[in-house]
Amino acid sequence: MVQKKEIQSLEEIKQLVDLFYGKVRKDPLLAGIFNAIIKDNWPTHLEKMYRFWQTVLLQEHTYQGSPFAPHAKLPVNKVHFNRWKQLFFETVDENFHGEKAVEAKFRAEKMAEMFQLKIEYIKKHT
Repeated sequence: MVQKKEIQSLEEIKQLVDLFYGKVRKDPLLAGIFNAIIKDNWPTHLEKMYRFWQTVLLQEHTYQGSPFAPHAKLPVNKVHFNRWKQLFFETVDENFHGEKAVEAKFRAEKMAEMFQLKIEYIKKHT
Protein backbone atom coordinates (compact mmCIF):
# COMPACT_ATOMS: atom_id res chain seq x y z
CA MET A 1 0.00 0.00 0.00
CA VAL A 2 1.22 3.48 -0.88
CA GLN A 3 1.92 5.82 2.01
CA LYS A 4 -0.20 8.88 1.29
CA LYS A 5 1.44 12.23 1.84
CA GLU A 6 0.62 15.88 1.56
CA ILE A 7 1.56 17.94 -1.46
CA GLN A 8 4.09 20.32 0.08
CA SER A 9 6.96 20.66 -2.35
CA LEU A 10 8.12 20.23 -5.91
CA GLU A 11 8.98 16.62 -5.05
CA GLU A 12 5.31 15.75 -4.49
CA ILE A 13 4.26 17.77 -7.56
CA LYS A 14 6.67 15.70 -9.67
CA GLN A 15 5.34 12.48 -8.18
CA LEU A 16 1.74 13.50 -8.91
CA VAL A 17 2.50 14.55 -12.49
CA ASP A 18 4.64 11.49 -13.25
CA LEU A 19 2.09 9.03 -11.86
CA PHE A 20 -0.82 10.76 -13.58
CA TYR A 21 0.81 10.98 -17.00
CA GLY A 22 2.05 7.42 -16.60
CA LYS A 23 -1.63 6.44 -16.51
CA VAL A 24 -2.56 8.76 -19.39
CA ARG A 25 0.19 7.31 -21.59
CA LYS A 26 -1.29 3.81 -21.17
CA ASP A 27 -4.99 4.69 -21.18
CA PRO A 28 -6.96 3.21 -24.11
CA LEU A 29 -8.93 6.43 -24.63
CA LEU A 30 -6.25 9.07 -24.01
CA ALA A 31 -2.90 7.51 -24.89
CA GLY A 32 -3.29 7.81 -28.65
CA ILE A 33 -4.13 11.50 -28.49
CA PHE A 34 -1.39 12.50 -26.05
CA ASN A 35 1.30 10.28 -27.55
CA ALA A 36 0.52 11.44 -31.10
CA ILE A 37 0.90 15.10 -30.16
CA ILE A 38 3.71 14.90 -27.60
CA LYS A 39 5.61 12.14 -29.42
CA ASP A 40 9.06 11.80 -27.87
CA ASN A 41 8.87 15.19 -26.13
CA TRP A 42 7.49 13.78 -22.88
CA PRO A 43 10.36 15.09 -20.73
CA THR A 44 9.69 18.64 -21.95
CA HIS A 45 5.94 18.25 -21.43
CA LEU A 46 6.40 16.86 -17.93
CA GLU A 47 8.73 19.73 -17.00
CA LYS A 48 6.00 22.19 -18.06
CA MET A 49 3.45 20.30 -16.01
CA TYR A 50 5.73 20.34 -12.95
CA ARG A 51 6.05 24.11 -13.25
CA PHE A 52 2.32 24.57 -13.90
CA TRP A 53 1.24 22.62 -10.82
CA GLN A 54 4.04 24.13 -8.73
CA THR A 55 2.64 27.55 -9.58
CA VAL A 56 -1.00 26.56 -9.01
CA LEU A 57 -0.63 24.56 -5.80
CA LEU A 58 2.48 25.95 -4.12
CA GLN A 59 2.25 29.57 -5.32
CA GLU A 60 5.85 29.27 -6.50
CA HIS A 61 5.60 31.12 -9.81
CA THR A 62 7.72 29.02 -12.13
CA TYR A 63 5.20 28.53 -14.97
CA GLN A 64 4.89 31.07 -17.72
CA GLY A 65 2.60 30.80 -20.66
CA SER A 66 -0.97 30.11 -21.55
CA PRO A 67 -2.09 26.62 -20.57
CA PHE A 68 -5.04 26.55 -22.98
CA ALA A 69 -3.32 27.43 -26.26
CA PRO A 70 -1.61 24.03 -26.83
CA HIS A 71 -4.94 22.27 -26.22
CA ALA A 72 -7.14 24.41 -28.44
CA LYS A 73 -7.27 22.07 -31.43
CA LEU A 74 -7.09 18.70 -29.70
CA PRO A 75 -9.55 16.09 -31.00
CA VAL A 76 -11.28 15.71 -27.65
CA ASN A 77 -14.76 15.95 -26.21
CA LYS A 78 -16.60 15.45 -22.92
CA VAL A 79 -15.76 11.74 -22.78
CA HIS A 80 -12.03 12.51 -22.96
CA PHE A 81 -12.26 15.20 -20.30
CA ASN A 82 -14.21 12.89 -18.00
CA ARG A 83 -11.56 10.20 -18.37
CA TRP A 84 -8.76 12.75 -17.80
CA LYS A 85 -10.46 13.90 -14.58
CA GLN A 86 -11.08 10.32 -13.48
CA LEU A 87 -7.39 9.43 -13.87
CA PHE A 88 -6.26 12.65 -12.17
CA PHE A 89 -8.60 12.23 -9.20
CA GLU A 90 -7.63 8.56 -8.91
CA THR A 91 -3.94 9.48 -8.86
CA VAL A 92 -4.45 12.15 -6.22
CA ASP A 93 -6.63 9.91 -4.04
CA GLU A 94 -4.24 6.96 -4.24
CA ASN A 95 -1.16 8.95 -3.28
CA PHE A 96 -2.01 12.17 -1.45
CA HIS A 97 -4.18 13.65 1.27
CA GLY A 98 -4.72 17.04 2.77
CA GLU A 99 -5.65 20.53 1.69
CA LYS A 100 -3.45 20.66 -1.41
CA ALA A 101 -4.79 17.31 -2.64
CA VAL A 102 -8.33 18.67 -2.40
CA GLU A 103 -7.24 21.87 -4.13
CA ALA A 104 -5.52 19.90 -6.92
CA LYS A 105 -8.75 18.08 -7.70
CA PHE A 106 -10.78 21.30 -7.54
CA ARG A 107 -8.37 23.09 -9.88
CA ALA A 108 -8.28 20.14 -12.29
CA GLU A 109 -12.09 20.04 -12.36
CA LYS A 110 -12.36 23.75 -13.14
CA MET A 111 -9.59 23.63 -15.74
CA ALA A 112 -11.21 20.68 -17.50
CA GLU A 113 -14.56 22.47 -17.56
CA MET A 114 -13.01 25.63 -18.99
CA PHE A 115 -10.93 23.78 -21.60
CA GLN A 116 -13.91 21.70 -22.69
CA LEU A 117 -16.13 24.77 -23.12
CA LYS A 118 -13.45 26.66 -25.05
CA ILE A 119 -12.71 23.68 -27.32
CA GLU A 120 -16.43 23.21 -28.04
CA TYR A 121 -16.73 26.92 -28.85
CA ILE A 122 -13.75 26.79 -31.23
CA LYS A 123 -15.16 23.72 -33.00
CA LYS A 124 -18.52 25.45 -33.50
CA HIS A 125 -17.03 28.70 -34.79
CA THR A 126 -14.28 27.54 -37.12
